[in-house]
Amino acid sequence: MIGNSERLTDSEIGERLRLAREGVRLTQKQAADVIGAARTTIVAIEQGKRRIQIDELQKLATSYRTSANAILRREAIHLDMVPRFRKLDDSNDDDVERATRLLNDLVSAEVELENALGVSRARNYPPERPILPGEVRTQAEQDAQELRDWLGLGPGPITDIVSILDLQLGIRVYVRPLQGKVSGLFSYDEAVGACILLNANHPYERLAQTGAHELAHVVSTRRQPEVLTEDERFMSREERYANIFQRNFITPARAVRQRFAEITAGQSHLTRRHVILLSHTFGVSREAMVRRLEELTLAREGTWDWFQGNGGITDAQVREVLGDMPRPDISVASRGLVPPRLALLAREAWKKELYSEGQLARLLHLDRHGIREVLDGAEREESEADELVKILR
Repeated sequence: MIGNSERLTDSEIGERLRLAREGVRLTQKQAADVIGAARTTIVAIEQGKRRIQIDELQKLATSYRTSANAILRREAIHLDMVPRFRKLDDSNDDDVERATRLLNDLVSAEVELENALGVSRARNYPPERPILPGEVRTQAEQDAQELRDWLGLGPGPITDIVSILDLQLGIRVYVRPLQGKVSGLFSYDEAVGACILLNANHPYERLAQTGAHELAHVVSTRRQPEVLTEDERFMSREERYANIFQRNFITPARAVRQRFAEITAGQSHLTRRHVILLSHTFGVSREAMVRRLEELTLAREGTWDWFQGNGGITDAQVREVLGDMPRPDISVASRGLVPPRLALLAREAWKKELYSEGQLARLLHLDRHGIREVLDGAEREESEADELVKILR
């Protein structure tokens, strides 16, 4: 790790200022107005040809929604994922813009903590499988099953998509409330790896589907940033691949067929009770389950539409069937909004007094209550430290 005392070069500071300016969509002229200078001054600063003054840095940092300390910290990393996503999404949708900036900030925060602690994230990505010519269905189905086998998941349901992405594959994944129509985002950067942001406002069933959808992009098109929204209308080959991969990863055909046979044994009609038990088993919505049954020809095409036209499958009916039976759920609310590995980094940085509680809260976009949940018990862990349980390196 490079010490804090080593000063960044003017070129490095200029590049960080450029990325911060583009992140808040300010022009060079608008930035120049902030410090009462000509646009050419901002150009020279960003190119490292003119050293910025401390008062100019403070004014610009405030306008860029950051701090002078964040710009100058040697450990800090500044990424350009926001501009890349903006080029991908020409609509300039404000909700997408906010979500991409949040992903950018969270990735930067995690890498900064890694740098401060002198650690790095191990990547355990599956081999990249570019989408081949022809129909994508067969390849997506095969790739999904091979990844399940590679991860050793067996035929069982996916009960915690976040831990699979974060701990097993080494993908940087975050679950935060997102506004509007954004379901998830994916980006890949050679320096920091694969990064995924999921919408915490969505129920687990949908969140898991989005996570598996974005995982498909890690497998097939990881160098192409992607924004998944609720009202996708244009279906590219890449999106068709991702949707088919997602269904086969979460509800593998053989496991669904076997469970379906067990639940419906000796019965002549598919009932609401069957659907409820199957959707509970695989942790997917009732609609997703029925449509998967239709896809596997275990139910007639139009079965879901029939249920919908005849009163649907209600939450009250689910309670009648399942009672208080726990549902597959990663319990985002109880775990908090920080994935397991990032929470450990934050706790270690706080115990070593590298960052204060307030600094970590700002870095991770958490309020005081949120950061205290992350740090809860860290002080007790430190006081209980003993040579007997020290990790051997």
